Formats: sequence, structure tokens, C-alpha cells
Amino acid sequence: MTSSSIPALRAAAAATVSVVAVGAVVLTAHTASAATTLGASAAQSGRYFGTAVAAFKLSDATYTSILDREFTMVTPENEMKSDATEPQQGQFSYGNADRIVNHALSAGMRIRGHNLAWYQQEPGWMQSMEGAPLRSALLNHITQVAGHYRGKIYAWDVVNEAFADGGSGGRRDSNLQRTGNDWIEVAFRTARAADPGAKLCYNDYNIEDWSAAKTQGVYRMVQDFKSRGVPIDCVGFQAHFGAGGPPGNFQTTLSNFAALGVDVQLTELDIAQASPSAYAATTRACLNVPRCTGITTWGIRDSDSWRSGENPLLFDGNGTKKAAYTSVLDALNGAPPVSTTPTTPTTTPTTTTSAPPPGACSATVSMNAWNGGFVATVRVTAGSADLNSWTVTLNLPPGASVTNAWNVQHSGDGWSNVAYNGHLATGQYTEFGFQATGSGTPTVVSCGGS
Repeated sequence: MTSSSIPALRAAAAATVSVVAVGAVVLTAHTASAATTLGASAAQSGRYFGTAVAAFKLSDATYTSILDREFTMVTPENEMKSDATEPQQGQFSYGNADRIVNHALSAGMRIRGHNLAWYQQEPGWMQSMEGAPLRSALLNHITQVAGHYRGKIYAWDVVNEAFADGGSGGRRDSNLQRTGNDWIEVAFRTARAADPGAKLCYNDYNIEDWSAAKTQGVYRMVQDFKSRGVPIDCVGFQAHFGAGGPPGNFQTTLSNFAALGVDVQLTELDIAQASPSAYAATTRACLNVPRCTGITTWGIRDSDSWRSGENPLLFDGNGTKKAAYTSVLDALNGAPPVSTTPTTPTTTPTTTTSAPPPGACSATVSMNAWNGGFVATVRVTAGSADLNSWTVTLNLPPGASVTNAWNVQHSGDGWSNVAYNGHLATGQYTEFGFQATGSGTPTVVSCGGS
């Protein structure tokens, strides 16, 4: 979020081919103890709860303590935008973005890449470009940046804020739009080639109201893309709300987009004055839509917010939980646990199953492969007794090399639980995933637990 969205936000406030694991999914009965952090409570229904992070704040102990405790997804605030990653044409700079990515991965969190194409925060050399030279430079930028982080990103905001405010429902005039009306499609196809394991999202603000012309314009684009096989996997709703919270038809908006066959995500959530009821209503709208896969707040503490004067976040300036935090946590803990029916992948999965001893566990592997690499999702299911920890042994295909993993600790052939997904009641499951280079299918050697 940047200053370009402020006028639209004020108006809104006045009106009041790939499968990647979607989280640390643990089936939890309603009678079990409620989770006590945002990330863990969201994971119970198969979702993530994330936040936007600034690299320079990672030296703040209070900031990082809350980050590491509460969140399972990270979005760099500005560090992946084009002015930061390609300050001079053809000269790429990843230092601050790498710092955020490395911190997130070391803490077991995943990353939303933000963003690959946006008419704002362009470096000076890009601002002065038009036409074919700009088209070529943009596609090279997407290829280089997405390629640099290939295998480390859960989802990319490929294109950000490309639709105009107001009643037209059409595209925003920008130097990117003037390269040709197909530029968004080409950006998505380029991103898919550069990072085939990541979900690809369109992200925008003021598209939460189903009756708004801007919302309808984005909907028509996604509908068109899906009908023609353009690789779009998700739509991000920034969700910068005024004190009244979301529009009354927000859940309808999420449901209608999801019905097109895309995931929907709340990507930059903040609410003026952080009304507990408004935050709870926003959270429930997501929870009521099965394909709403996660929520990200735009900052951790009020003092970290671009709207700091409106105190819009879940923690105050001292890092203390606010009433809105409790309302969100309660809503997340009140959601039904994730369905035991696996999501149908976009490619035919290959599955192998171990034969566990009584009281231990079983493991299955689902694959999504492309030329030169694959993403594997491993489901661990408790046997005839509860587990407090589990370990899976896998044989990787010859020559395969793991480049990224989530929701798991990994050493050699052994894969074991992290702190938040070790306990499994009888018959319950959790999932972890990893990306690797090479070809072939990992096989399960054993699954054990205690």
C-alpha cells in the first residue's frame, strides 16, 4: 500500500498449474483447547494469517517477537517493488528483500511476493519509458525478480492496482497500460514461466464492494482469464477499511470471485480505529468462503502503519494486543476445522502411502511437476492413538534437490513436525510441503510418532 491509494481509501472510508500447500493444516475438534496465536488459529481451518514487514524493523526486538510468534505469512512492504529491486535498468538489488525472505523462512513462515508490476514506485528509468521498450523492460524485470526468488514464494502479486477508480470499471491509464491492453495477461504468463511453483495473484483496493464498477471490471478480467487459460490463481483484496469495516456485501464479493476458480485473499487489511466488531466481521467473511485462503494485515503495531493516526491494527504502539486482536482470534478459533476432503489439484497427483504400525501415522505424497522441478505436498495422518510429534522418512528421486520447505523441519531424509503442528489426535492430519529441482516422485519410507 502506498500514498497512491490514499484518496480512494478516504472515499471508501467515507462511504463506509500448480498446487502448493496452503498452510499448516491441522484438524482440530471444537472441544480441543483454542489456539492462542493468530497463525495457529488460522491454520486450524487451513488458512494463514500474515503481516506486512519492513526490513529495517527486523532489528526491533519487540517487532520481531510479535512477528515470529503470531504470523505464518510475510509480505515485504516495499522491498520487492521495482524501484527497490531494479534501481538502474538491468542492475538488480535484492539485499533488503532477501533479508525479509531469509528471516521468514528461518522462522517457518511463507512469503507473499509484492509486487512484480505496478504503475507506482517505478524507478526513474522506467517512468520515462513507453511502448515496446517498456514492455520489454517490464517482462525482463518480472523474469529476473520472480526467477531470483523461484521456489521461495507462496504467491506473487503479479500486477497491482491496474484498474481505475470511479464508475468506469476500466483500466487505469498508466505507462504500463499504454504498452497494450494485453500487458496484464503477458505479465502473468511471464511470471508463471519464471516461478512455476508460486500462486499468481491480481491485487487491488476498493474492489470489496460487489456493486462497485471497479469490482465488476476486475471480475470480468478474471472471468476472461480463466476462460482462456491465462495463469491466474488468486485475487487479493487489500481491505483498507474505514471505521465501519467491510461493506455489507463483502462476503458476496469473495464468494463470487472464488466461484470463478481462484483463491481469494485479504492482502493488506487495516481498519480505522480497529473496531473489534469490524475486524470480527471481516474475518468471518473470509472464513465463510472456503477459497478465502488467508488474511494479511498491513503492519503489526499501530506505529508501523501507513495509517498510524487512525490506530488501525491489532497491536498498539507498544506491541500490546488490542480488543480487535481478541475478536479476530475468537473468530478464527470458532471456524470449522478444515475439511478432510483433499482439494483437487490442477494436475493428476501421484500418491504413495506408508503402512504404519498401530498408533503411529501414515503419510501420502501429492505431486505437481513441471520440466525441471516439482512441488510435493505430504499429508501426515495420525493412526489409532494421539501423537505429540511425528517424523516422516522420504526417499527423493535420484538427482533431486530440495530448494524450499514449509511447515516442517528437514534434515537429510527425515522430515519432522514444527512446534505448531506436532499434536495430532487420532485420525487427524496435517500437511507440509517442499519444492525441489529434478524429476520423479518422492516415496514414503516410514511414518512414526510418539
